[in-house]
Amino acid sequence: MEQFELQMDKLKNRILKMCSLVDEQFDSAFRAIEEENVELAKQVIENDNKVDKYDVKIDKACQKLLALRQPVATDLRFIMSAMTINSNLERIGDIAVNIAENFLLLKKKPAFLEKSNFIPMAKLVKEMIRNSIDSFINNDPKLAKKVIEADDILDKYNVDNHQILIDIMRENKDNIEAAVALLVICRQLERSGDHATNIAEDVYFIVEAQMIKHKYVKYIFGELEEDDDEKEPS
Repeated sequence: MEQFELQMDKLKNRILKMCSLVDEQFDSAFRAIEEENVELAKQVIENDNKVDKYDVKIDKACQKLLALRQPVATDLRFIMSAMTINSNLERIGDIAVNIAENFLLLKKKPAFLEKSNFIPMAKLVKEMIRNSIDSFINNDPKLAKKVIEADDILDKYNVDNHQILIDIMRENKDNIEAAVALLVICRQLERSGDHATNIAEDVYFIVEAQMIKHKYVKYIFGELEEDDDEKEPS
């Protein structure tokens, strides 16, 4: 049992390091655009191999614990969720790289940046990522719920932003290249928010032993109302 606990602690520490690294990667990608910092964008791309290494180590550790230790209850939920949390973190890291690469095509932020929803979207996604990580670290289902609810706001930003950027391209054809690049970046932000939401859903599962992933649930004062699709067929 002591060996199992040591392995669990090692797994938790690796996930925490992965959380910190991915959070830093995403923040750096955002700052690279905001500060027009080409070197910082290149650093994000170079650091991606660190994220990939942690991804492999965490995945192997989870598989080993499941195969050799046969955990139950809370430990089983943690290990199952750790695998999907790790996967979502790795994808957020990939998206940070994609954002950095798209910025390097421009090498400067578009003059119309503040007319778009890029800044509020980036700030919201940063908050969602950090809240999802904090909810995991602190076993906080309320904070996880906050992340899940924020996803609707992010989706609205993304939809509105699409029309804003189309209008900008129509107004001036010289803006097309930069607007398309920003459109791609904002789509990447929306995907990052989805991954943060997935992490929050896993945290809810770990703490509350309640699966809410892909159920299209409606939150009403802390209660979950199931979609009709979840009912057993007659």
